[in-house]
Amino acid sequence: MKQAGFFDVEERLARLSGLGDQLEAFSRTVDFEVFRPELEKALAYSDGSKGGRPPFDPVLMFKILVIQTLNNLSDERTEYLINDRLSFMRFLGLGLSDRVPDAKTIWLFRERLTQVGAIEGLFNRFDTTLRKAGYLPMSGQILDATLVAAPKQRNTNAEKADLRAGRIPEDWQDKPSKLSHKDRHARWTLKFTKAKRQDDGTIPSTDLAIPFFGYKSHVSIDRKFRFIRKWKTTDAAASDGARLREGLLDKTNTASSVWADTAYRSKANEDFMEKQGFVSKVHRKKPHLKPMPRHIQRSNAGKSVIRSRVEHVFADQKSQMGLFVRTVGITRATMRIGLANIVYNMRRFLFLERLNGNA
Repeated sequence: MKQAGFFDVEERLARLSGLGDQLEAFSRTVDFEVFRPELEKALAYSDGSKGGRPPFDPVLMFKILVIQTLNNLSDERTEYLINDRLSFMRFLGLGLSDRVPDAKTIWLFRERLTQVGAIEGLFNRFDTTLRKAGYLPMSGQILDATLVAAPKQRNTNAEKADLRAGRIPEDWQDKPSKLSHKDRHARWTLKFTKAKRQDDGTIPSTDLAIPFFGYKSHVSIDRKFRFIRKWKTTDAAASDGARLREGLLDKTNTASSVWADTAYRSKANEDFMEKQGFVSKVHRKKPHLKPMPRHIQRSNAGKSVIRSRVEHVFADQKSQMGLFVRTVGITRATMRIGLANIVYNMRRFLFLERLNGNA
């Protein structure tokens, strides 16, 4: 076997480009330097604590987090694949002889961003990029939420009661190692799904309720371009509707209409939207023990055509990125979901730029 030379590597990279390297398209379309000010601010260790600024460029490290999010990779797998794949190395600007960040360095970098709450600033930096490119929030907004799974916890009923009350179980307090592996913020809830058709062709009248453990991702997208504009992370048991009044509505949208499903229909939300100048297009609920009036059925059906667009956001994150929280605690879950939201917006930006002939 002959030794690979410079031109051999260049030829292989050219073939990857011809096959449609998504990361190369990211490099052409997304200016990752816009994240540098936020990254440098977050990494400005002033206390000299252990695990200070990593010896790698912060933008390079952030691009590694983008690779992780796109491919649902652990830190160890990320380290291996950066060493293994030419497309990853090209995206990061690394040569075959360059040193690659190891799994511990990747963890420390992400952990520092997590602990200082940098993800919101990073998200806003890219949102500013979208606006400057002409993708203003337009035509109203659509709200929805989706469940994001986390590793299941094996706790006793007493421990669960303590966690629900916001207390640390007494047995955990003198066991720091055990405590560090226990997720005290994720919660159990029921996920309802349509019952499948039976062998005799009948469909059960009741839906299936499946126990689910983890977190919930709440988003607001603009109707025109379908970018995520506002977002929030909660435990899985948190109410969808109450989040509407907690910063999920985008006041910069050029239109005032708000679409959402029946979980967001409440007098408190309707009053809130009216006071804030929004026009409610939220689905109406079926009257208790009464059939749904035909005019409300038709109205809800028309709203569903628009509201369903937000489902594509969650489908992209779960099918393409394999969105899953593999860490412990809501702070790290927020970082994970926030990165998924940034990367979704990047993918959407790339799609629209190609559609407009700009990429």
